Amino acid sequence: MKPSSPAQGPAEVDVVVVGAGIAGLYALHKFRSRGLTVRVLEAGDGVGGVWYWNRYPGARCDVESVDYSYSFDDALQQEWNWSEKYAAQPEILAYLEHVADRFDLRRDIEFGTRVTDVVLDEQTLRWQVDTDTGRAVTARFVVLATGPLSNANTPAIEGLDTFAGRMLHTSHWPHEGVDLTGERVGVIGTGSSGIQAIPCLAEQAQRLHVFQRTANYSVPAGNTPLTEQDRQAQKADYANRRRLSMASGGGSPHQAHPEPALAVSEQERRAAYEKRWALGGVLFSKTFPDQLTDAAANDTARLFWEEKVRAVIDDPRVADLLVPGDHPIGTKRICTDTNYYQTYNRDNVELVDLKTTPIARIDAEGVHTTAAHYPIDTLVLATGFDAMTGSVSRMNIVGRDGTTLNEAWREGPKTYLGLGITGFPNLFNLTGPGSPSVLANMVLHSELHVDWVAEAIGFLETRGAVAMEARADAVASWVDECAARAAGTLMTEANSWYLGANIAGRPRVFMPFVGGFGVYGQIIAEVAAAQYKGFDVIEA
Repeated sequence: MKPSSPAQGPAEVDVVVVGAGIAGLYALHKFRSRGLTVRVLEAGDGVGGVWYWNRYPGARCDVESVDYSYSFDDALQQEWNWSEKYAAQPEILAYLEHVADRFDLRRDIEFGTRVTDVVLDEQTLRWQVDTDTGRAVTARFVVLATGPLSNANTPAIEGLDTFAGRMLHTSHWPHEGVDLTGERVGVIGTGSSGIQAIPCLAEQAQRLHVFQRTANYSVPAGNTPLTEQDRQAQKADYANRRRLSMASGGGSPHQAHPEPALAVSEQERRAAYEKRWALGGVLFSKTFPDQLTDAAANDTARLFWEEKVRAVIDDPRVADLLVPGDHPIGTKRICTDTNYYQTYNRDNVELVDLKTTPIARIDAEGVHTTAAHYPIDTLVLATGFDAMTGSVSRMNIVGRDGTTLNEAWREGPKTYLGLGITGFPNLFNLTGPGSPSVLANMVLHSELHVDWVAEAIGFLETRGAVAMEARADAVASWVDECAARAAGTLMTEANSWYLGANIAGRPRVFMPFVGGFGVYGQIIAEVAAAQYKGFDVIEA
């Protein structure tokens, strides 16, 4: 049995929060400031969530640092200085550690404590939360702040367990770092983590083999250091920047062009794309308002992207492999890179196309494809996550009538507003399926959800009520609305992890709410203003 955290606290609290990442830290601060007793249970040995675990070379956020930060405290906004436009993992982790220290959060967090079971007592409507340390806590409310991208996906490849070299997963990179100088390195996967890591690994490795299953769209970050003048200008404009972000589609202040892509001249359209290209990263998909709803509009973005990318790749045959041909641009999350495509011009880098020559098996010495054997010293799995539901599904969450959440979600996740679940009173899931989730700035999204839950708890206190629970009809209606909104876009045309397509046997359900972050915020505010319509309020 693992030793429990030295920060072990009371066995009965008002709220248990699972996870000490971005959402969990703010939840602790917010609930505690409302006079609630709170316990945070965190599997890692430190705060930070995804930024605690993801330490692979090149790990960097694809939202500008100034926006990927908490808005709840103006003094915090003014005192913290970001060093560059898109912060790297060490700086983001340092920021979250600063927040934990500044607001004295660690005293209510139990580290090294993984939640195993969350079980409802139907008589008292309290939850018992069990952990792998043997620690048990009961709470009136449970808030799942596990994050949509925290459960690593390891592919089922024959012989993977026989590999005799060093094997690493990007989401569990050794904290002390890894020296790959002079090694033969293989990377499986060219999603976001692979695209960020590959240029860094190529600089160290003697030989780098990139095993590409599916080509992805990536846009250069255009990352730059921030000057003191930059920072002062940002801080002076924070109020307006946050206002625009909260009303936007994705939680950033940048607005799409006011007209559809095909309603403007080619010259104006190209100028708009050039401006977004210079901005860098994922927001390229939001240059025009119809990019993800109209195939012809999407084609204009795709052709612009392809022209830019082909121009920096020396070998046209390699370029052909790196240009996606199976999905509209932006229907999988556009990656953000630093010299990714230029890396394939290096003599020590080889791209292996797994569509034409799949991996047959892995042995002690390396990787066998159907065409060749590649000797490998270190194998890097950049194979992403069991996204959106994976972290929640690892816990045995048991609601009314002994029904587990995994059973309730067997055909896909079913929530009301992404927050409430029928049969699971007073249990709230943050930034997961049924909400904008990974389609939005996760820091502001976390604040939006936590503030809503805090107000809901306050509503129950004012009413003298025991609990609130999403009604089945409200859940069904919200699931239908989310599906209809997704069907009205091009998003369902890609086999993306938004649909769970990277996990074998997963039901094909588009999980995020695609209507926009600002629209979603209005919807949940209206539900609250209408005394939490769609929820049963259970009186004492």
